Amino acid sequence: MQTGWSAVAELLRRPQPVTIPMVALFAIIPVYLYIGAMVHGRIVHVPELALDRAIPVQPAWSLVYGSLLLAALLPALVVHQQELVRRTILAYLAVWIFSYACFLAYPTIGPRPAKVAGDGFSAWALRAIYASDVRYNCFPSLHVAQCFLAALACYRVHRGVGAVACVWALLVGLSTLFTKQHYVLDVIAGILLAWGAHAVFLRSYPREGIPDGERRLAPVLALAAGGIYALIVAGLWLLYAIGVPS
Repeated sequence: MQTGWSAVAELLRRPQPVTIPMVALFAIIPVYLYIGAMVHGRIVHVPELALDRAIPVQPAWSLVYGSLLLAALLPALVVHQQELVRRTILAYLAVWIFSYACFLAYPTIGPRPAKVAGDGFSAWALRAIYASDVRYNCFPSLHVAQCFLAALACYRVHRGVGAVACVWALLVGLSTLFTKQHYVLDVIAGILLAWGAHAVFLRSYPREGIPDGERRLAPVLALAAGGIYALIVAGLWLLYAIGVPS
């Protein structure tokens, strides 16, 4: 098998069949915003604990929170065996559908403050996060569920990558609390949801089914996600520096 960057390029170019669950997953993602709009006029819940009230807003955590998209998409870089890809897509689809059912049955409103104090880059980033996301759809935390599910899927390929990704997912979970995007119960529910989806769809996949070459390349592919996010942060900082409003 090829080694180095040529092997990485070959792996990323490997075609994956487009399946009905894959199409369904991408099709239902925009429904997230529609469900948030449906909340207006309904009774919304606040699953707040004393611990939530004790956690202060920390805008610096917005930089960790911003990494959640790449953390959630990590399997797109690391997972390449078709059967594991199929199971991962089904797990994500189940998480989204279950979360939507919860959002409709138990609408919630997030704990974010009316105003973000400060003029630094992190405060600017937090205001941008608030402006781009609905305040509803909190329980369970779909952000946290996806990040932990991604980590567990990557664990089937490479234990080390999966463990580091779990730490990343945990930091994302903490960031949702310090940015006041979620409550403690939301985060716990998101972790449990990810674990349940893993138990149903992924745990039975044999790790022996991953070729040694793909396992060796997994850390390199995972590190690429960190590099991509560093470039994104650099680009956002440039926008902030030139005075683009959030």
